[in-house]
Amino acid sequence: MTPVATPPDLRALTTLRFLAAAWVVLYTAWPHLAVGFTPVAVSKGYLGVEVFFVLSGFILSHVYLEAAGEKRYSHRGFLWARIARVYPLHLVTLFGMIGLGIAAGFAGLDVDASLTDWRALPAHLTMTHAWGLAPISAFNHPSWSISAEWFAYLTFPAFAFVAWRLRSRPWVAVALATVVGLGIWAAFERLAGFSLTEATFRWGALRIVPCFMLGCALYLVYRRGPIPFAGPVALLSGGAVMASASLGLWDPITVLFAGALILALGSLANEKAGVLASKAGVYLGEISYSIYMVCAPALLVSTNVAARLLGADEKRFHMIVWLAVVAAIPVAAVATYHLVERPARKALRGWADKNRKARAATKAHTELA
Repeated sequence: MTPVATPPDLRALTTLRFLAAAWVVLYTAWPHLAVGFTPVAVSKGYLGVEVFFVLSGFILSHVYLEAAGEKRYSHRGFLWARIARVYPLHLVTLFGMIGLGIAAGFAGLDVDASLTDWRALPAHLTMTHAWGLAPISAFNHPSWSISAEWFAYLTFPAFAFVAWRLRSRPWVAVALATVVGLGIWAAFERLAGFSLTEATFRWGALRIVPCFMLGCALYLVYRRGPIPFAGPVALLSGGAVMASASLGLWDPITVLFAGALILALGSLANEKAGVLASKAGVYLGEISYSIYMVCAPALLVSTNVAARLLGADEKRFHMIVWLAVVAAIPVAAVATYHLVERPARKALRGWADKNRKARAATKAHTELA
């Protein structure tokens, strides 16, 4: 997921964040639906994370690339802003899952023992659990992608260094990012025996690299000016994403179509974006990080409660019950967004601003003394 606040002038991309989160939620929740089939597009829902990763490269370049290229960039300030954005909710969901795991044990509920595997706790606390430093996937499993994002944040100056030098040749940058990315995807699959797009706590840090790189390159195209016929290109690209996923094509193909969709939606004027620029769509995009992070704990609680009430030991439910179970996710996300994510981000950034002003005042006083 991309836990980056999308600038208000790119409203369609904010809404796209929600659509990507919804794809992941559908993929995660589908096994609890009592039907005898899984649509191929649903089985590819893990690619919603790739959409977030490409978005992350695009948006961070939109906000920071020029400052980085012109040496007006503070990496420490950048990292603090990212920590303020992702860490508070990560901590809350981490310890929330620990609490749920302990409570489930006392209540005699059937949960995976890895839920409270303490060996993985140090890596989770340092957001390095997708770097191969966690012995097992534990606690709030979807947070592996936040660890991958943290890797991209730490190495952002390297991405920015390359992107800034290719700013006058944006399509060359896109071609290079595509070729290098395809090489990484193909080499990993050959060596590991499975697709990089399915890697989580062991190789998740590598999984973000080709997507983030592609997002940075696509931003260079946008930076030169919005692409023509953005609306039709967005429709075609969105259709291509769904067609590619539905046909089960090689995952990187779907990711490249998603990149085209991001470039097109970024180029789409708000007044022409329709529902994608609506207040409802933008709000859902704003809470998409919370939706993603509370998905696992909300499903853990709601499926166990529903199973107890209905005697559904396999935790597979009728459509109506399943919809109620899934509805618990956005409800929980609204709560965590307003009670944790937004106020914590505001407080941490305010604290940093206050310290920065204090240091500036001290420096000025020293120079005048």
